[in-house]
Amino acid sequence: MTTFSQLRELRLEGNFLHRLPSEVSALQHLKAIDLSRNQFQDFPEQLTTLPALETINLEENEIVDVPVEKLAAMPALRSINLRFNPLNAEVRVIAPPLIKFDMLMSPDGARAPLP
Repeated sequence: MTTFSQLRELRLEGNFLHRLPSEVSALQHLKAIDLSRNQFQDFPEQLTTLPALETINLEENEIVDVPVEKLAAMPALRSINLRFNPLNAEVRVIAPPLIKFDMLMSPDGARAPLP
């Protein structure tokens, strides 16, 4: 992954991923990442270290908790899609007043449509 250090967009949707390699932190020019429809149970926190990242798509994973404070500190972040994740109530309450970007969430208990 370090070979692609100038990468701007990374699309890894639907690949049964449950974690990202630590080398993702080397993608300092990455602006958008699509990790939707994978098997993440933990938010990939190395994304919070990417200064140019504007868009994160984690729709349809199994994420319960999100590092809201770290996301709020990301300088370029404009949008994060967390729809169809079983987010805990704390994230739903704490996130809105702290963030300056769009955070898409499904209603509590919503399920993804069947393919």
